Amino acid sequence: MDQELLMKQIVEQVMAAMKNGTPASAPAAASSCGSKVTAANYPLAESMADQIKTPTGKDFTSLSYEKVINGELSADDMRIAPETLEMQAQVAESVHREAFAGNLRRAAELIAVPDDRLLEIYNALRPYRSTKQELLDIAGELDGKYGAKTAASLVREAAEVYEKRGRLKKF
Repeated sequence: MDQELLMKQIVEQVMAAMKNGTPASAPAAASSCGSKVTAANYPLAESMADQIKTPTGKDFTSLSYEKVINGELSADDMRIAPETLEMQAQVAESVHREAFAGNLRRAAELIAVPDDRLLEIYNALRPYRSTKQELLDIAGELDGKYGAKTAASLVREAAEVYEKRGRLKKF
């Protein structure tokens, strides 16, 4: 299969998935309409497409395969926005999926963290990979540099649990 055809199929699958209910844009959208997003708004890409924006500010409805191929859209244009994840979290809460809503909100916090740094943090959180101080430093970075307070709290909790269970890096 040639590369262009494969690329077209991948982009079409992603676009179809997005139109069939993947996340959309939120605090701004929810607050602009003055109400919470609920399951009645799902899938967001159908019911609220005009309120969904990419992190770069492009309208969801302006995304297309042709624009990707022509270079009019970048990878950043195709990423999910924190507001989208917030809207999805509100939908989850409306159907009593609070834990899932929390996961979506933590994901929204982590959007600001570069992908390569996220992978480093993920590896650092594996048992025996980090000292307690290294984990606390990561928590401080998440909190101070990226404003990811919930994620920072989880890393601090991991540092405490790893210490109690003997899962910290040994010298």
